Amino acid sequence: MRRYGPAVILLLCGAAILRIALFSNLYLRYVQPALHPYLITSGALLSFLGLLRAAQVTLDRRRRNEPGDGHSHDEEQGRAHAHGSRAAWLLAVPALLLLLSPPPALGSYSADREEAQRTAQGVGTFPALPHGNPVDLTLGAFTSRAIYDSGRSLKGRTIRMTGFVTRGKGDTWYLTRLFVTCCAADATAYKTEIRGAQAPAPDTWVSVTGVWHPKGSLGSAQAWPPVLDADSVKRVKEPQDPYEKR
Repeated sequence: MRRYGPAVILLLCGAAILRIALFSNLYLRYVQPALHPYLITSGALLSFLGLLRAAQVTLDRRRRNEPGDGHSHDEEQGRAHAHGSRAAWLLAVPALLLLLSPPPALGSYSADREEAQRTAQGVGTFPALPHGNPVDLTLGAFTSRAIYDSGRSLKGRTIRMTGFVTRGKGDTWYLTRLFVTCCAADATAYKTEIRGAQAPAPDTWVSVTGVWHPKGSLGSAQAWPPVLDADSVKRVKEPQDPYEKR
């Protein structure tokens, strides 16, 4: 049975990848949509290699006329590699966890680890916002305009944004969204302090409507994080793709 170990590990890894990429949209918790075809390809390739390895082991058994209980004339050699085989089985643990219980998307813990340090990235004017209120903005767009827009395009406008809740000191809470360049490992947080509304539970997804509350000098650390005076806070379902795009 030990000889089937590599085949089983390959099949588990391939099945786990196909589970999140081909048979569901869970892959969006970990990588950008552009990587979807590569995930499917790698999952299918790993599964194929696992089946190929299993077929090779079965053919070898038949050629050598080995009994099915795993004993053979080279049993001593197999025992010499037993420790390595047992260690290799540890590789199956994360694949099995991903297959049976995929981890959730990054949440408030990951956002809290992001240091609230922002340096000036070039203060300047931004394009005018669309007419009408409320204006739907991503947290990234709101943050950029609040901190760097010398034209103050947010002034007097009603803004609506969607994100999850993270907590600060005391009663302070933030509307937060994670931005992913490639995958969850490089995630960075955008967050906006919400004032004038009671904080929902951490990691709750909400849609917040309100007006910008200016603070600090443009491009300064004091301007981070930006502030929104809330008119309404509504609980919403977590988006299928929980990460923001540029």
